[in-house]
Amino acid sequence: MAQDKNLIKREGVVHEALPSLLFRVTLDGGTQEVLARLGGKLKLHRIRVIPGDRVVVEMTPYDDRRGRIVRRL
Repeated sequence: MAQDKNLIKREGVVHEALPSLLFRVTLDGGTQEVLARLGGKLKLHRIRVIPGDRVVVEMTPYDDRRGRIVRRL
């Protein structure tokens, strides 16, 4: 599977769980909040993400308000 080298990975804390596997994540530093969906492997293995969990979010350089949760720390 090809990996996009332009992806930005940031750590943050899940602030709120929304319907349809969407989450509001506050990135480290507390100044930026993104709307993130659950990544493929997390969804496939049914890994639960709840408010308060630390996660890694992948974002594209084109849209810094949306992302994908790829790992739970």
